[in-house]
Amino acid sequence: MVNTDSSIEEEIKEKISAGNMAYPVCKKLFSSKLISRNLKLQLQLYNTLIRPAVTYASETRVLKENMTHKLMTFERRIMRKIFDPTRTNDGHCRIKTNQEINDILKGKNIIGFIKNKD
Repeated sequence: MVNTDSSIEEEIKEKISAGNMAYPVCKKLFSSKLISRNLKLQLQLYNTLIRPAVTYASETRVLKENMTHKLMTFERRIMRKIFDPTRTNDGHCRIKTNQEINDILKGKNIIGFIKNKD
């Protein structure tokens, strides 16, 4: 007998893996100086190239708290890769905080996207 919670969790792990594989394919686009920062900031590249790999058929899933956490963690990790580190006043670089990532996303995170697909 298959537990539906574990099968959904396995499916989400596979989708996150697909998203992780999609990023290296698109990495040159994200780091390209030919693509405007506005296009990157509007998240059009992320929303078009990476998010669909993770959210495909997501309207059929019931998201539990641990799965929501995994999806949010995935999205923040990708956002940190896409957007450059933040320079501090003393000239050092640091990774963006979760709050800075949320500010970039402007409340349009992957969980909200999945819930709106219902």
